[in-house]
Amino acid sequence: MTAAGPGTVRPGGRTARVRDAVREATLAELAEHGYRGLTVEGVAARSGVHKTTVYRRWGNADGLIADALDRAAAEPWPVPDTGTLAGDLRDLARLVLHGFTDPAEGPVARAFVLAAAQSGDAARALHAFLARRNEQAAVLVERAARRGEVPPGTDAAEVVRIAVAPLYYRLFITGEPVDEAAADHAAAAACAAARSGALTRRPEPAS
Repeated sequence: MTAAGPGTVRPGGRTARVRDAVREATLAELAEHGYRGLTVEGVAARSGVHKTTVYRRWGNADGLIADALDRAAAEPWPVPDTGTLAGDLRDLARLVLHGFTDPAEGPVARAFVLAAAQSGDAARALHAFLARRNEQAAVLVERAARRGEVPPGTDAAEVVRIAVAPLYYRLFITGEPVDEAAADHAAAAACAAARSGALTRRPEPAS
């Protein structure tokens, strides 16, 4: 990627307004045209920012995607707190489902995942975004461990992955219907696996 890395542009004043405008234009262009249709020229025209500025700061479509995902990862995420692991995982899976199926948010969320299948830079940016989301969601399992719902040493990231992975599989691999019933089933399976002790971290082998 030839653009400055995400987060290297100083926030504040005109620079912040330019970055906001470019980000909103990037999301809109992704939603309408997908990764293959995302261009610096299109983002520049939609944002009102001169294309020379966009090229200089973001470099190309991958730079635009990386910056948009970097900013999204830093935004607050409404992690559920229902009082039980089962309820938390259910609401988390439904939150992810909503992100992919909502008429406004869905096209952008799907475009990010499809971009990652076509670009190494986009894949790395999406990986970093999802890693941050897993870190934020880990609190669900940590609370459950303190309540005694799951064994100590339960791998929080793995529990979260299992709760949401079937949604990605249906959406991007098999094309099967995905709805709240599918989300609830995935969440229940993750909860059962965590409670059984199947998702505890294995001890590191002795050196």
